[in-house]
Amino acid sequence: MDKRLQNEIEHGKFLAHEGAGEVWNWESPAGKIRWQRRVKMLTASIKQTDKILELGCGTGYFTKEIVSSGAFVTAIDISPELLTIAKKEITASNVSFEIENAYELSFKDNTFDLIIGSSVLHHLEIKKAICEMHRVLKPGGRIFFTEPNMMNPQIAMQKNIPSLKRKLGDSPDETAFFRWSLKNLMLNTGFLAIAIKPFDFLHPALSPYLIPLVSTLGSMVEKTPVLKEIAGSLYITAQKPFA
Repeated sequence: MDKRLQNEIEHGKFLAHEGAGEVWNWESPAGKIRWQRRVKMLTASIKQTDKILELGCGTGYFTKEIVSSGAFVTAIDISPELLTIAKKEITASNVSFEIENAYELSFKDNTFDLIIGSSVLHHLEIKKAICEMHRVLKPGGRIFFTEPNMMNPQIAMQKNIPSLKRKLGDSPDETAFFRWSLKNLMLNTGFLAIAIKPFDFLHPALSPYLIPLVSTLGSMVEKTPVLKEIAGSLYITAQKPFA
């Protein structure tokens, strides 16, 4: 197993011990609003008949949102510790939890209708992961992800300064994406209908009293050319060709 995967397994132990929701900043008032927005983005296109692969399910924080759609979900992660927590949290009959390496998925070609993930691709060797996603998607299948934006000044510092990474609970190899280079990589892999949109100016540490104001201003900036590029996150969608 390569060093990057070993680092992610160790990071899983850290998240299991410290509390994944706290480390990922989903538990603050602003964090909960940010989370619910991501849930709507990532689940809006799900049909009950879909066969879904959730990449990097962690403790099942997002899995429970997908499972509520009624679709069958295969939720995977490289961390045994995180999967143990997820299995305890979610006992629905329409979910299967499996330890998988995103670079070498055990699934057959053309298996899934949708592949979904929240803040997971930036932990991976992205070219290998995209190739595997393309392989296991059915023709016409789609992917939906939200990921950190490297154009955001705080994200850029956090992902590139090792001491800051450690302080903020990042794994050693995780990064963020420039949307243009990510789109080119996906095109070269064979994806079509690629849309990568910057969004989110609501910082998780924001005071609850400032959330309405910042949410309003953020919505305006997200529609403003140039300025929108420094949003904190990217919403990524793409489709595998039908033939």
